[in-house]
Amino acid sequence: MASQSIWYFTDLPVEVINILDKDLLDNFDFTMDESRLINNSVWKEKRNSENAWISSNHWIAGFLWHYVNKANQNNFLYDLTHIDGDNLQYTRYSEGQYYDWHNDAGVAQYYKPMFEKVSGNSYANEQNHVDFLSKNTEMIRKLSFSLQLSDPDDYEGGNVELIDEEDKSYIAPRQRGTIILFDSRTKHRVHKVTKGVRRSIVGWVLGPRWK
Repeated sequence: MASQSIWYFTDLPVEVINILDKDLLDNFDFTMDESRLINNSVWKEKRNSENAWISSNHWIAGFLWHYVNKANQNNFLYDLTHIDGDNLQYTRYSEGQYYDWHNDAGVAQYYKPMFEKVSGNSYANEQNHVDFLSKNTEMIRKLSFSLQLSDPDDYEGGNVELIDEEDKSYIAPRQRGTIILFDSRTKHRVHKVTKGVRRSIVGWVLGPRWK
């Protein structure tokens, strides 16, 4: 039986994480901005954090993709294609910041064709008809992942909490270098950071729409 989430203690050396931090800050087009919701809006009552974007051409993406494939082969067995937007998200939660309950994918985010039949078999919006016929190629988020960059002693609060299919909550590990992978439909949140800074790299993996 597959698990809703899975994690690996990668034992990523602190030196490598420090190199990653320096590489991102010194040698990458790296601008922190207010984090946005899926609809690209800023709503700090829901999500209060900062993030920047990392191209999936960066070397850390290959490291993460290894664990995506490992988790998928060992547990999920989903039809996956690539990382959403070909980008990873570097996220920073400082004191007082958090991300309330949410999921990364749901029915409301799928394509919803709009039809207005005019006469016979004709449609008012032919493009919608084409989109509807091509819906089998639509890509949706299937897996989410988060790589823990901060040492657990660097901050207080900031736990990642998830809810399983029996409506029971559980806390993901805080160990530095841990990668957490879970079904993108899973409800989860990041608790408010009460001291220090929590840093992570998150991303979403796409696949064809569920049949």
